[in-house]
Amino acid sequence: MEIPAGLTESAFFKLLGCRLHSLEVGVAQVALALEPQLRNRGGKLHGGALFSLVDIAMGLACSSSHGFDQQSATIECKINYVRAVSEGEVLCTARVIHPGRRTLVVEADVMQGDKLVAKAQGTFAVL
Repeated sequence: MEIPAGLTESAFFKLLGCRLHSLEVGVAQVALALEPQLRNRGGKLHGGALFSLVDIAMGLACSSSHGFDQQSATIECKINYVRAVSEGEVLCTARVIHPGRRTLVVEADVMQGDKLVAKAQGTFAVL
């Protein structure tokens, strides 16, 4: 898929330390390494950083689904945290499961190797 320059990596994407792994129509994979500034008081990956990773990957999946000439915005998102992350990198795979004209429904899995870290579902508005 041809990606318009500069449209996949926002300032927040860079601040968080995300890395675009792959992007296909309706599917985005974004990686995040556990850096010291992303740890909670217990030394684990902060849930807010993980949620941000999910939202970023879902947004990119939406853009790749309806086209980068249209924007989308998160209406709602629900996440289940399944396992804590103490070290290494996680990979979020977000898939558009309903590409409507006005809204898109997206699901995401965050994995560390073969272990599920978090599962999420969100609804996005097409602007």
